[in-house]
Amino acid sequence: RPVPSGQKLYGNLNAPAEVCVYPFKRTLKERFSLQPRPTRTAPMTRPRRGIELRSTPRAAATSVLRTSSRQNLGGVRLRLQSRVRRSGRASHSCSDVGKNMSALISLRKRAQSEKPLAGAKIVGCTHITAQTAVLIETLVALGAQCRWTACNIYSTQNEVAAALSEAGVAVFAWKGESEDDFWWCIDRCVNTEGWQPNMILDDGGDLTHWMYKKYPNVFKKIRGIVEESVTGVHRLYQLSKAGKLCVPAMNVNDSVTKQKFDNLYCCRESILDGLKRTTDVMFGGKQVVVCGYGEVGKGCCAALKALGAIVYVTEIDPICALQACMDGFRVVKLNEIIRQVDVIITCTGNKNVVTRDQLDRMKNGSIVCNMGHSNTEIDVASLRTPELTWERVRSQVDHVIWPDGRRIILLAEGRLLNLSCSTVPTFVLSITATTQALALIELYNAPEGRYKQDVYLLPKKMDEYVASLHLATFEAHLTELTDEQAKYLGLNKNGPFKPNYYRCSSSPSEQFFTAADE
Repeated sequence: RPVPSGQKLYGNLNAPAEVCVYPFKRTLKERFSLQPRPTRTAPMTRPRRGIELRSTPRAAATSVLRTSSRQNLGGVRLRLQSRVRRSGRASHSCSDVGKNMSALISLRKRAQSEKPLAGAKIVGCTHITAQTAVLIETLVALGAQCRWTACNIYSTQNEVAAALSEAGVAVFAWKGESEDDFWWCIDRCVNTEGWQPNMILDDGGDLTHWMYKKYPNVFKKIRGIVEESVTGVHRLYQLSKAGKLCVPAMNVNDSVTKQKFDNLYCCRESILDGLKRTTDVMFGGKQVVVCGYGEVGKGCCAALKALGAIVYVTEIDPICALQACMDGFRVVKLNEIIRQVDVIITCTGNKNVVTRDQLDRMKNGSIVCNMGHSNTEIDVASLRTPELTWERVRSQVDHVIWPDGRRIILLAEGRLLNLSCSTVPTFVLSITATTQALALIELYNAPEGRYKQDVYLLPKKMDEYVASLHLATFEAHLTELTDEQAKYLGLNKNGPFKPNYYRCSSSPSEQFFTAADE
């Protein structure tokens, strides 16, 4: 620090503070008993296994090939805890993961001795978070070998990727990938010598699409695909309709537990978290339009309404539109209110829901974001033109400025808001992860002929089993049917209690498939 004016300093001005002698002829070290701070070695020079967070991303991801092929995830949470402490992030999320994913861990304990995934070689393309690490840990404990990449360029938690790599899982991902990096990571995850994948766990369909296009011979040897997003399921239905789907696939997106909990309850909480962290906006009195009133849209609308926002809804489905009206929301066309809204949130799974023409007419300071899986809902590409200026004001927040000075606030470049800009509740992700694990076990162990080359829904019995595993968290106790009641209803006392065609709502993926038929 600068010496106060008029005070004489004895010694070398360039010397370290602990050897600079002040007029009282004592060093700072002597006066305050300070110990010299050890010089830290730059992260690039430290010999470490796995992904080094500050190294060149591609080189770091490639380094996992030199990691031991033996996958031992017993200490992945300890490694993750250490990584989080070193990175300076709040460490409570690590302890919460194990506590709030008790159902997935319970499934692991029940099936671990049987090793139902022994021999399974799973390639995964999902959000790489602490919750995903627990899922991978479970799959490995059940006998599987795993290689993983990210389905979103902004949602990867680097400390998680590094911890998984150190545990022996080949991980190709880092936060802030470019588009080229994204496809490079998927290719490296799939294309490796001496390792033939036989199962796919996908979120969005990018891994499935890449393998189908680039490695058709590998794709034909896959025993099953598990897909959890509207976008990915829609792609599978398209392949099935064209007769090009040569492996059975499980649609877990339309399972009741996924629709209700991951889509509805999760988004009801995480939409506010993402918006508050990025913009600090106050919602009372704000005019917000939510595009799509499926389960994600319902969750977003409920949260915004509770904070006093004036919420509008756009819909193509008359049933969902009627639900919105009955819930107290006005159903409009986007063009009718585009000039007056303060916030636009897309959650349809479709493309070009918000176009450049509509963005041109938005008022100054409006917020635009996406809660759907894919980045196709907002026409972001049309904003990358010479006449518009992009200004990065903070991580995942861009101001797009028009020549007249008007600007909109674009979050996460139109990608999934909650996982790009905040976090989602661990308990909800436990439900989805348990569903995915059961779907992988079912497809891998199914006898030949049970599943043909088509898209299937998760059996209702498994759906109910996932729900039952999570009831213990709330100390809930189910009422049991008597023999007389079961006979009256025509049900088994142990379930399933709903027919396979039961849905909590109409399926967006089925809506798209019907539209394609027409």
